[in-house]
Amino acid sequence: MEIPLKSLPGGRAAGTGNTMTQSDLDLRETALKEDLKFYFMNPCEKYRARHQIPWKLALQILKILMVTTQLVFFGLSNQLVVSFKEENIVAFKHIFLKGYSGTDEDDYSCSIYTQQDAYDSIFYVINQYRHLKNISLGTLGYEHEEPGLKICKQQYKRGTMLPSNDTLNIDVSTETECILLKPKELIGKKAELKLNSSFFNLEFYRLIQVEISFKLKGIALQTIHARELPDCYAFQNTITFNNRAHSGKIKIYFDSDTDIQECKDWHIFNSVLQKNTQYILAFDGFVILSCLASLILCTRSIVLAWRLQKRFVDFFLEKYKRCVCYSDRLEFLNGWYVLVIISDVMTIIGSILKMEIKAKNLTSYDVCSILLGTSTLFVWVGVIRYLGYFQTYNVLILTMQASLPKVLRFCCCAGMIYLGYTFCGWIVLGPYHEKFEDLNTVAECLFSLVNGDDMFATFAQIQQKSSLVWMFSRLYLYSFISLFIYMILSLFIALITDSYDTIKKYQQSGFPVTDLHEFLKDHSSAGYRKDRTSFPFLCCCRRQQSDDNLILIN
Repeated sequence: MEIPLKSLPGGRAAGTGNTMTQSDLDLRETALKEDLKFYFMNPCEKYRARHQIPWKLALQILKILMVTTQLVFFGLSNQLVVSFKEENIVAFKHIFLKGYSGTDEDDYSCSIYTQQDAYDSIFYVINQYRHLKNISLGTLGYEHEEPGLKICKQQYKRGTMLPSNDTLNIDVSTETECILLKPKELIGKKAELKLNSSFFNLEFYRLIQVEISFKLKGIALQTIHARELPDCYAFQNTITFNNRAHSGKIKIYFDSDTDIQECKDWHIFNSVLQKNTQYILAFDGFVILSCLASLILCTRSIVLAWRLQKRFVDFFLEKYKRCVCYSDRLEFLNGWYVLVIISDVMTIIGSILKMEIKAKNLTSYDVCSILLGTSTLFVWVGVIRYLGYFQTYNVLILTMQASLPKVLRFCCCAGMIYLGYTFCGWIVLGPYHEKFEDLNTVAECLFSLVNGDDMFATFAQIQQKSSLVWMFSRLYLYSFISLFIYMILSLFIALITDSYDTIKKYQQSGFPVTDLHEFLKDHSSAGYRKDRTSFPFLCCCRRQQSDDNLILIN
């Protein structure tokens, strides 16, 4: 007589073990599906499902207000710094450049054409420097640590030149001579001896340039009216008489490098500056704390998402005996959290620098501006993530994501053509058109033409000295404008339009089903829908159940 397998002790144990293993697998699958479903919910749905307060959302909204307010305060302070620098540079040009009209000539300040004008301009600088305290309207003074007016002339060592006979005999190696005039020496008789020395006998046929450099100190008092502590400035000014071309025209360049320094000893009476500074420092400290909390929460979310991805990959491999595709793995990487983390790090570093600048311990305005400006940009871009919970705005985000790879590939191809036109225009039209004199200017000019800007001026300013070059310029400009505006730009727009149409079609007929979508499709979220109590401040974020298929698109 045969005995059924289930009646045997061994067979009974084997059957029970298989049942328990299958039951355990089903429980793990149910728990995993619930965690995945919860992970891809928006903050409002998470609150309705498990009453989890959306701390990250509230913190991001608070951070937007605080970071923007901080940037506005710093921008107003930085605006005072920029205006003080620019106004002093304009004042220096009017004080030290003889005959300065108030408007720069191209990339240089002014120009001279005779030997007498060259001597007059050089001695004019020396004389103005000597009487600076009696001339200047600003709070300026001489530099005491590195004193004096330094004059250097660079010229060819020796040579003779007879243009009438077409004769040239010159040594191209250069020599540089310098003389230092201290403020105290300019008052006494030693100044007259130095000014009458052979150093100022210039041989213009071998003169390359004359460079006059000096440092001045200044204090910005206008910040007091804005309830800020004043800054001390050091202006390193350089006046260059450029005769490299030997064309009969000497270009005069004025360059000023400004260094903001900490005032060594200052006392301000009858003012609330220190109390106002303490309030701003406290506000900056609160911004740092909020960004630090946001950084911790977002980092925690990324770590939890990575663990959830690992659970899903291991379970999928165990049950279905195949690996999860790369696109499904990327669903767990939330790019918005990465953007927020980068923004938080930049805001924290920028806020620390701002606090040091406010306390007059640092003067790194440019670095602080880049950090705070970029972090504020990222913060406002991050708002798009929450707009994506609404279907209308989500179309925009999905279109940008879908079109970006195609647009980048298209730009690489179009960039090759653009570079070809840039090099061609520079080498051919450079001698005849001021907008094609260097590569950077050519690239900017062509980009303006693509956007329809300054077209007539670009055509009209070409010099008609060479008929061949003039005809080439017309062929060059017409072909570039026709190619980029009518063809390349239209194709660029068509790529984005095609992505938009694809997304709209997906929303009507359904998005492509991946392994992750298929895994979650049969899972019911009824357990999460029983409690319909909405979060009072975020009830606007409630979405229709028909939009749930959009949640999985990060």
